[in-house]
Amino acid sequence: MSTYVFLKVLVQLIMPPTSLAVAALLWLVLRWAGLRRLATVVVGLAIVQTTVMSLAPVSTAMLVALEDQARALGADKPVACCFDAIVVLGGTIVPAAPPYSLEPHLTDASDRMWHAARLFHAGIAPKVIVSGGTFVEQEGGPATTEAEAMRRFLIALGVPADRIVSEGKSLNTIENIRNVRDIVKDGRTLIVTSGFHVPRVANLAEKGGLDFRMVGTDWQFPSAIGPWWEVWLPSASTLSWSNVALKEMLALAFDRRGESLRR
Repeated sequence: MSTYVFLKVLVQLIMPPTSLAVAALLWLVLRWAGLRRLATVVVGLAIVQTTVMSLAPVSTAMLVALEDQARALGADKPVACCFDAIVVLGGTIVPAAPPYSLEPHLTDASDRMWHAARLFHAGIAPKVIVSGGTFVEQEGGPATTEAEAMRRFLIALGVPADRIVSEGKSLNTIENIRNVRDIVKDGRTLIVTSGFHVPRVANLAEKGGLDFRMVGTDWQFPSAIGPWWEVWLPSASTLSWSNVALKEMLALAFDRRGESLRR
C-alpha cells in the first residue's frame, strides 16, 4: 500500500462519520471483552466529536482561522500583471467516469476555474496550467483526469485550448507543486486555490522554490448570517466542511512530506 493510500485511509478513519462507525465496532468488541466503561467512553467521545464538528460555528471558526492566514499572505488582494502562468489546482471537479457518468461534476471549489478564467481574460498571464490526476484513472479505471475535465471547462469559459497546459499525474497537493515546478521552471506563477487551502499550498510552493503568488477564492461567509437553525443545528454539510478544515490544519501541523520538495 502506498503512503498516499495509507494516509487517505487513516484520515478517513479518524474523521466522522467513519470515526463513529469505528467507535461502534470498538464498543461491541470492548463490551464483549468485559470493558464496559471503556466502551462507553469510546463511543461517547465519537458522538461528541461528530456532534461538535456538525455545528456551523465550529466549522466556520476553523475555516476562518485558515483564511486569516491566507489574507495575511495577500491572497485576497487584487492581482496586477504579469505572470508566466496561472496555475489551477485539482479538487475543483469530479471527472467523467464512462459509462456511468459521461460529464464532469463541479465541486464546491469550482470557483477556482472560473476565477482563473477571469484572470486569463484580464491578461494576467499568457497560459493556464491545470493540475490534477485521478487515482482510479491511474490504476486503469475508466475515469478521465481532473486536469482534462478542467481543461474542457476552461475552454467552455473562453480560454483557448492552445493556452492551456494539462498536468494530469498529480494525486495530492505535494505532487501538484512538484509537477507544476517541472513545467514552469523559474517562471513566475499565480496559483489559484480556495482560501482555506492557501496556507498549505503557499508553504509547499515556498519549499519547492517556486516564484509564486497566491490568489484565494471560495471565501467563507460568517455562520451568523444564516438562519438560527442552520447555525445551531447539526448538519451533514457542516460536518463535511469541518472535515475539510481539520484535514488542512493537521496537514499544516504534522505532514512533513513537503520537505521532499526542497532542492
